[in-house]
Amino acid sequence: MAPPTGSAATSAPRGVLVPLALAQFICSFAGSNMNVMINDISADLDTTVQGVQVAITIFLLVMAALMIPGGKLTDRYGRRRCFQAGLLIYGIGALLSAAAPGLGILILGNSILEGVGTALLIPPVYILTTLLFTETASRARAFGVIMAMGGIGAAAGPLIGGLITTALSWRAAFLFQALVVLCIAVLGRRVEDPLPPDPTRPFDVMGAVLSAVGLTLVVLGIQLADNDIRLMVATIAFGAVVLACFVGHIRARERAGREPLIATRMFTDRVANLGLVTQLAQWLLLMGTSFVVAAYLQVVRGYNAVETGVIFTAATLGLLTTSLAAARLARRHPQRTLIRTGFLVGILGVAILLTLADRSLSPWAFAPGLLLIGLGLGLMLTPSVTVVQSSFGEDEQGEISGLSRSASNLGSSLGTAVAGTILVANLTGHAYADAMVTLAGVGLAGFLAATFLPHRVIADNASGPGAR
Repeated sequence: MAPPTGSAATSAPRGVLVPLALAQFICSFAGSNMNVMINDISADLDTTVQGVQVAITIFLLVMAALMIPGGKLTDRYGRRRCFQAGLLIYGIGALLSAAAPGLGILILGNSILEGVGTALLIPPVYILTTLLFTETASRARAFGVIMAMGGIGAAAGPLIGGLITTALSWRAAFLFQALVVLCIAVLGRRVEDPLPPDPTRPFDVMGAVLSAVGLTLVVLGIQLADNDIRLMVATIAFGAVVLACFVGHIRARERAGREPLIATRMFTDRVANLGLVTQLAQWLLLMGTSFVVAAYLQVVRGYNAVETGVIFTAATLGLLTTSLAAARLARRHPQRTLIRTGFLVGILGVAILLTLADRSLSPWAFAPGLLLIGLGLGLMLTPSVTVVQSSFGEDEQGEISGLSRSASNLGSSLGTAVAGTILVANLTGHAYADAMVTLAGVGLAGFLAATFLPHRVIADNASGPGAR
């Protein structure tokens, strides 16, 4: 069944954009709001800063590891059904986190259940947006709204979480998440799936296990750097071996004429691969900066949750400004230009955080750098998603959406893991500076990847997904 075309394609979906955008907002919010609760959670649950970092990283890692299987399940069970299941699991996880008596239950509720719920929620958001908004301009606007809400959720997470934590408690922040999920469930009743599910579609269980285990080992290996270098190397190496087995497995299934978890052709499109690299770098930069600055302000400067959150308002304003202008910018400038400019502005923001914030006692010394990072990320989030999603046809949106969101969430989990590990290890005695220099290097890598994108991407895909 083809998606609607003509005026119906651009007008009917407008009513469903709100729950889809809110779903992206709350999932991004969950990944960053705990950054300002580090002291409160560690004191209340009798744990450490590293313990809270582990909970945050596991949440982001579960999302990354399960996003590809989550995208694949949408083909078998339908986008709407997976969306609703994700809301239910996420809501249960939020309520369990709010009542957590210890770190273990918090990890179960927030890191595991909310992570699984997000992996079921997010692929339908991007698949439905791609299928329902068939015109280039309307799709750019829709992705602009969704990516703006995602970026705002990540950037405003510290502010909203800080306000709730200071006014009530950190547990109330999870009740806030449950309330938003309830609102999405009510608004989401109008969401219709433009393509019927295919219950006969096979699901590659072994591929799902291998991909999830491999990604988990690689990220957890990074976190072991401050404990045992040999164990870190061994864990990362084992993860690489598992991922190599995953690649061999999906190739073997294709040769046998069986459908793999993700087709190898998803990795052969040069434009999509470059877009995926930029997505990973963007979210690594955003989440890494969020964790480093939030931890520095609370642990070193002694600011409370709301003071820390207010400082992050600058990043939120920057993201909001450029993300909401995504459609207009896409009409005037090539995707490559927007992505490259975004990385340059973000790197400049990191440089300012590195040079000014560490020399000034004023908390507002962080504002210019955070503002630039927000502006830069808002410039490039939507173009990167559009580049990747528009590289494949309608029947491949489940796979590429899962892969795209997996890359973004892997970047988020790596950002927290890498930045947190550098802060905890403090090998040179300048942990904050080391972390920020590393993040600037990530931004440079993203800029270089964007340089190899074609000058015009949308023009090549103007007729819709899959047009080459």
